[in-house]
Amino acid sequence: MKIPPYLKKGDTVALVCTARKFFPDDAKPAIALLASWGLKAKLGRTIGLDSCQLGGTDAERIADFQEMLDDENIKAIWCARGGYGTVRIIDSLDFTKFKKHPKWIMGFSDVTVLHSQLNVERVATLHSIMPFTVPKAPEEVKETLRKALFGEAISYTIPSKLYDIKGKASGELVGGNISILYSLLGSKSSIDTDGKILFIEDLDEYLYHIDRMMYNLKRNGYFEKVKGIIVGSMTDMHDNEIPFGQNEVQIITEIAKEYNIPIAFEFPAGHQKDNRTLIFGKKVDFEVNEKEIKLKFD
Repeated sequence: MKIPPYLKKGDTVALVCTARKFFPDDAKPAIALLASWGLKAKLGRTIGLDSCQLGGTDAERIADFQEMLDDENIKAIWCARGGYGTVRIIDSLDFTKFKKHPKWIMGFSDVTVLHSQLNVERVATLHSIMPFTVPKAPEEVKETLRKALFGEAISYTIPSKLYDIKGKASGELVGGNISILYSLLGSKSSIDTDGKILFIEDLDEYLYHIDRMMYNLKRNGYFEKVKGIIVGSMTDMHDNEIPFGQNEVQIITEIAKEYNIPIAFEFPAGHQKDNRTLIFGKKVDFEVNEKEIKLKFD
């Protein structure tokens, strides 16, 4: 696994749209945050473009992202917001130069497409807040991104819950939004979960959708050699008029119980204000005990 160079003061971070549209005025809080860290911001040409939901046409988003990938003066690329659209451009991007000179790619939600493709390419990425979510992000959450970018040590300890599954495991951290992971199955962007710690999260889904996605992942062998599962925020889950009969915790526990692996629920990452940075592609030590959930990056 290639770890991109950590940033130093004076470096430049590019802001681009790979999915939904995002405008220059909306970027001001993110630009100010980068400046407070001693970093420069460069707005990609897609910031301000308006193509229905998207931040520019597919061709415009491809060209903008490719330019930032290949520009040696850009040390990190921050995807402006999620939504939908990254999968429309992923197969047209050329990572040849990027793999020789990797840089940090940052974001969450729809950015899971990039996290997954780059994990296949064996380059680490940051699952983190995005410029769109900066205004509502607590200071301690922003600090986790700064630490990750500058190569400072990151570890998390949070209280465990009665329904967490106890245990210890170590392995490379992979994952992202479960709907995106599900949609990538069978493609060249689908990640290898063997020996890994899998992180999943989602937003605005029906409970039976979560059940269907989990079963499909299971049938595709996703969990057979996974060392552990970290479940982030499952925000705004819905049920039908006739109840499904299980909540998200029960669904995931039932499907994964045969694997005898540690499982942590409600980890502070995903579609919520407390969205702490995770380094995908790095080895982690993961423990769930009677009192705490511990996640330490090597």
